[in-house]
Amino acid sequence: MIVKTIDAKTFKKMFLAGAASIEAKKEFINELNVFPVPDGDTGTNMTLTIMSAVKEIQNLENPTIEELAKAISGGSLRGARGNSGVILSQLFRGCTKEIKDYNELNVTVITNGLMRAVETAYRAVMKPKEGTMLTVARGAAEKAAQLALETDDLVYFFKEIVAHMEKVLEMTPELLPVLKEAGVVDSGGQGLVEIVKGAYNALIGKEIVPAAFSEEHVSTGINVERIASEDIKFGYCTEFIIMLEKYSSKTEPELKQYLESIGDSIVVVSDDGVIKVHVHTNDPGLAIQKALSYGSLTSIKIDNMREMHSEKVIKDAEKAAAEAETHKEKPRKKTGFIAVSMGAGLDEIFTGLGVDYLIAGGQTMNPSTEDMLNAIREVNADTIFILPNNSNIILAAEQAKQLTEDKNVIVIPSKNVPQGITAIINYVYDKSPEENAERMTAEMNRVKSGQVTYAIRDTIIDGMNIKQGNIMGLGDKSILSVGEDIRETTIELVKRLVDDSSELISIYYGEDVTEEQANEVSEELMKLYPDMDVEVHYGGQPIYYYLLSVE
Repeated sequence: MIVKTIDAKTFKKMFLAGAASIEAKKEFINELNVFPVPDGDTGTNMTLTIMSAVKEIQNLENPTIEELAKAISGGSLRGARGNSGVILSQLFRGCTKEIKDYNELNVTVITNGLMRAVETAYRAVMKPKEGTMLTVARGAAEKAAQLALETDDLVYFFKEIVAHMEKVLEMTPELLPVLKEAGVVDSGGQGLVEIVKGAYNALIGKEIVPAAFSEEHVSTGINVERIASEDIKFGYCTEFIIMLEKYSSKTEPELKQYLESIGDSIVVVSDDGVIKVHVHTNDPGLAIQKALSYGSLTSIKIDNMREMHSEKVIKDAEKAAAEAETHKEKPRKKTGFIAVSMGAGLDEIFTGLGVDYLIAGGQTMNPSTEDMLNAIREVNADTIFILPNNSNIILAAEQAKQLTEDKNVIVIPSKNVPQGITAIINYVYDKSPEENAERMTAEMNRVKSGQVTYAIRDTIIDGMNIKQGNIMGLGDKSILSVGEDIRETTIELVKRLVDDSSELISIYYGEDVTEEQANEVSEELMKLYPDMDVEVHYGGQPIYYYLLSVE
């Protein structure tokens, strides 16, 4: 099989297959994360990012390559989550800028697209590290440049690129010591390999389960935005999986033909002994009865779309009224603040310190660039300071800043909540935005921060043998304490953070800790450090038993 050009239809198919590929492997990719903390993992973030682009291109009928490029770039930029998601969106952005002016793609155009993708992504990261997905992306571009001189066959071209990316991926532990210690390859690089591999499989005609079947991202197969403005002909969205007991080449077309007689929006996909079915119909029982003639059923899901339509119309009306009232009451001001927060107590603290808009999120669900842009639109101020409060959210905030033209957006690179609190406390109203940015950043960097959580997998890191379920005390750059007991591990973490210049210990206890337990930790610390002040605050954050700061 030799393919020399790719048209828009094939390009769309390849992109959707790449998205389906990473979605199918996202949990495997998540497991590669070095730190065994319950967080917004790489596989999840990359999948959510690419699915934002999928949503955009699935709304296009018979698109050109230029239209696909615009949808992929815009969708992934706005939907980018976490560092890996932002880097992926920048790779897409660079590549699509290069290919958008062509009606067909060949080896030369794709090579130029890959080179520009890598250039754009490296430029977006302040301090690029080798041994990451950037390294794997660069390996793909360099291999493409070599192959472009040897062949015009895209099948051979992509096959060799995938093979080379896998080789580069295997080398990442040698480039990044923390990967070698944990015995894993780079998770972002693995995600990138899965996307390109999926695209290649689509090119050679290998059947791929469409990304639209994702239960997480398109859980019912219903475009609620669309049906809210349409007459609903078939009222029930019906989904199920058939565990095949008998199968022939006629099974799939026969089932499709029957479903077409009772409904629409039909998707029937066979994959390794199962058939996944999605249909809109007025009689789900008929679809289920037919399916049972082929085998047993699992994952049955039926949604009443007319009911969803009514609920959405009501919710939209309520939302519109609330937004109109909110906008009416907000005059323009000089300075506004946005902060990412992850608990009721922390929300109260940030609001009390003058934050105008709180974005729910943090480690378990990294907000997207679109979430940041929505917040920026809501805050009616000339200058807006954003406090990401998580190292994995800073790039998304920076990307939102780049996409904002009518306001001066300043990202204070707070890596955790204590840093964010310190930063906003040190804002001075009569200083310029630039002076405040410098002051806030300098003061927050003087704070030593800690977090106490639990391990979700076995690993070896920072010379520590960690078992699933262990309690871990995390410092700004490494794991500082590990134990079986929350209080003992917390005390040990504070001991590692305190030095001769320390004066204040602040404790923010989470939703799984009682006030009494937090006060017990506080009392023990006061005995250990009688000359220091110890403050206890309710944070209400999930996952983390305690957030700590030492100043």
